[in-house]
Amino acid sequence: MLEKIRRLEQAASRLEPTADERTQLVAQTIDYGESFLRRLPDMNAFEAHKGQSKALEQAFGEQPSSMTELLETLDVAVDREGINPASGGHMGYIPGGGIYTSALGDYLADVSNRYSGISFGSPGAVKMEQWLVRWMCELVGFPVTAGGDLTSGGSIANLTAIVTAREIMGVRARDVDSSCVYMTTQVHHCVAKSLRAAGLGDCHQRTVPMDENFHMDVSELEKLILEDRASGLRPWLITASAGTTDTGAVDPIDDIARLADRYDIWLHVDAAYGGFFLLCEEGEKVLRGLDKAHSIVLDPHKGMFLPYGSGAVLTRDVTWLAQAQSYNADYMQDAMAGEGEYSPADLSLELTRPFRGLRFWLPLKLIGLAPFRAALAEKIWLARYFYQQLSNTPGWEMGSFPDLSVVTFRYLPERGDANALNRALIEAIQADGTVFISSTQINGNFVLRLAVLHFRTHVQQVDYLLDFLKTKVRTLCS
Repeated sequence: MLEKIRRLEQAASRLEPTADERTQLVAQTIDYGESFLRRLPDMNAFEAHKGQSKALEQAFGEQPSSMTELLETLDVAVDREGINPASGGHMGYIPGGGIYTSALGDYLADVSNRYSGISFGSPGAVKMEQWLVRWMCELVGFPVTAGGDLTSGGSIANLTAIVTAREIMGVRARDVDSSCVYMTTQVHHCVAKSLRAAGLGDCHQRTVPMDENFHMDVSELEKLILEDRASGLRPWLITASAGTTDTGAVDPIDDIARLADRYDIWLHVDAAYGGFFLLCEEGEKVLRGLDKAHSIVLDPHKGMFLPYGSGAVLTRDVTWLAQAQSYNADYMQDAMAGEGEYSPADLSLELTRPFRGLRFWLPLKLIGLAPFRAALAEKIWLARYFYQQLSNTPGWEMGSFPDLSVVTFRYLPERGDANALNRALIEAIQADGTVFISSTQINGNFVLRLAVLHFRTHVQQVDYLLDFLKTKVRTLCS
């Protein structure tokens, strides 16, 4: 038996590279990353699919491949097609970040493989994540009773918040048919998915009318609440947005909060896109009232420019999360002994989880807050600049003045189908690929959409888009 074990140990030894092998692998990896960053300014923000990803459809063999060969495959099959999320020309959807220092944090977190779910397992890793949560709670104005959790993104954060609201508000399966939820058509679709996943899909989901700038109409919200109460139904959840995906609109959270308090309704705010604009003066003016929510979602992979997979859920009272999420198991009895504070696993849907905190903590410490504040303010001003420049150009119909950094717009030709022309415009922009923007449907119209949030997006990219739009419109209308 021992002889067999030793043979297996020898065969498995490649899982632990030697110091020399590690040095070589790291050097090759860093060289690839540096090469990517050096050529990034000349790379397109979008490349049409050419089928190069088929190079990944190879069986996994018993024998090893070389790192050189695998990096070549990565270059050809992954990094040269589709949207380039690292490009400052990425101004479509809500851009992700990917600051370099976060990658260093991920490397260190993965090498050490610290488990941040339970304090017993890694008190330092847990403390780091708790400190980041505390900082975000202070940023939104929550009291000292508040708490939260780092998640994989806004979808899981929204689901966590809605499950928590369900538990604290006492909505049971038998109550679903008589319970009411309020949101606008602009709320992110992951909220509806979360309601369904939480067993709340059969709640009465009331669509609250909006004003002409796509903000929730508070007077109409109150009418819906009163009508439902008069019908014997129970209003229990309002979901507001602090920066909608389509238009970037920020709902009047202060006024909504007063209604939620008056009628004993849980107020959840999806601030995944917009919440971190609180760091700059321009954003703080728009985001009043977040401190009055019961729960909030933030995405550091948006406003803090971290890599994808960085979300957060916050509640005014940390015990609410614990009541909804905390469980015990016999095999965890050693880890639970002597616990004084909640561990992340007590507040989360996850037990197994990566050490997410280091990718967030390291940049904040290495860089400081000032560059983040400046970058966020810059994005707001770039959106305003784009809005102003196109507003002053004949033929362009602009959406609402941007609350934050999303601008909707379209060209209205003197003759012909406006929707068809704007489809041609978006196709031309994506075929060119230098910059990338997206489109959406607003009031039945095909509308173009600029979302400025990448830390590498500056005046150069916005000016390129403006020049391209004006030139291409002349061509299409000639």
